[in-house]
Order: sequence, then structure tokens, then C-alpha cells
Amino acid sequence: MTTDPSSPAVPAPAVWLGAAGVLPFAAAALVLVVPSAGLSLVSPGLAATALTAYGAVILSFLGGVHWGAAVTGPSQPGLTLRLSLSVLPSLVGWLALLLPHGLALPVLAGGFLAMLAVDLRAARLSEVPAWYPRLRIPLTLVVTALLLAGAAFLP
Repeated sequence: MTTDPSSPAVPAPAVWLGAAGVLPFAAAALVLVVPSAGLSLVSPGLAATALTAYGAVILSFLGGVHWGAAVTGPSQPGLTLRLSLSVLPSLVGWLALLLPHGLALPVLAGGFLAMLAVDLRAARLSEVPAWYPRLRIPLTLVVTALLLAGAAFLP
């Protein structure tokens, strides 16, 4: 993680869109943690399905970031590894969709943490923008906490 104050700031659109992307996680987890928060409009079962599905979609998106970075950059010796790592999140997300929610949500949380490790490595190798870890670390920590909270409060 770069803590150098001279490193470039996270672009404002990335901050706002990243924060907005956390809202579906928070809403679904809230219904599981505080079932009355659904106001009888959303059942805990639907909230668990929504949390799992959204987690799988966003995990896949994080892999796509690395696919895009790999195919737009110059060809390098590690290209096969980068492309391989970029498709794993989609496979983990797909697997999570096939599992019971009590297993799926922790699997997704693990997937987000694993992708954070991939992101941090990519930043050290200058494969992603220098500001990317400053965006991803807090988002990953919040999303992981929401996935695990949702799992802990499943009906």
C-alpha cells in the first residue's frame, strides 16, 4: 500500500462510483442484520440472494480490471499469469452462486481479499494506477465486513 502523500489522489469519479457501489452490499446486509429494515418489502431470503449475486458480479468486475490492464498494456513475460488471475474472480463468483448463502458469502469475502492482494501486487509492479490501492483497500474492507455480517445473520 502506498502511503506516500505525494502519490496521486484517487480521481473523484472513482471515489463516488466506488462508494455508490458499496450501497447494494450495505442495503442487503442491513436487511439480514436488522430484518425489520426491509420494512416487509424485502425478505431476508431475497436479501441473501441479492447480496450473493451482487458480490459475484462485482468480484467478476474486479477481475475484469486486470484483464483490461493486461490486454491494453505492452506484452510482457507475465501476461499469461495476469490473464489467468483476471478470470479467477469470475469463476469464484460463479461458484458462489451455486453454493448455499452460508458458504457463498464467506467465499465471496475471501475472493475480495484475494483480489486485494492481486491489486496490491499489481500496484507495486505499476500495472495499475498508483492511486488504485488507496481506492481498493477501504472498499474491500467495507465490502468484506458486509459480506461476513450478512453471513453471520442469515436466517
